[in-house]
Amino acid sequence: MSTITTIGFDADDTLWHHERFYHSTQAQFASLLADYTDAQTLEARLLEAERRNLGHYGFGVKGFTLSMIETAIEVTQERVPARVISQLIKAGQEMLAHPIELLPGAREAVTELSRSHDVVLITKGDLLDQERKLAQSGLGDLFDAVEIVSHKTAGVYANIFAQHGRGAPRGLMVGNSMASDVVPMIEAGGFAAHVPSGFDWALEAAEVPKSPRFHRLRTLSDLPDLLTRLD
Repeated sequence: MSTITTIGFDADDTLWHHERFYHSTQAQFASLLADYTDAQTLEARLLEAERRNLGHYGFGVKGFTLSMIETAIEVTQERVPARVISQLIKAGQEMLAHPIELLPGAREAVTELSRSHDVVLITKGDLLDQERKLAQSGLGDLFDAVEIVSHKTAGVYANIFAQHGRGAPRGLMVGNSMASDVVPMIEAGGFAAHVPSGFDWALEAAEVPKSPRFHRLRTLSDLPDLLTRLD
């Protein structure tokens, strides 16, 4: 009997590029506000705004754009030019329209494992944006289910893997975020595989869990071998 019956895949920076667009937009943001503050201070202020706004806007480009506008108003003491606000809105719109580029091994891993396991896409963020990216990725037909959630918690994982499998103890979550994809899945009693993306967001940082159900992968190409070892 297979140990793992259901595999959950994160989307952004696990299956396709995502965070690098935030980094390039933040560089543009720093350039636009260079006359008012330095890049390091601006980055810290933006991170503060993102943290306090998560409860209002959730995760995603729209919340990020609003946090940039809020930060711009704050650091300029409400003197930010209208053209800067306009450019920040345009930058957010461009992020929402950027083409999807799959990460190496993503299509192959999902295709191979969909033949032997139930595979579920579990992602958080703006509903319309995540649906757009999934449609453009060409991976949609490979998934048995798609779950777009506001937050990834132990309770959320327990419910999803109970609904689409035999519970979290028979499930594996694969993703690039220690805080969202790994820690809560381990807390739910399941297995988790961390695939580093090279772009880390401070709000997604977490301690590495000390659990035999936690695994590290270099790339998604290593995932089938991990499943073989676990089974």
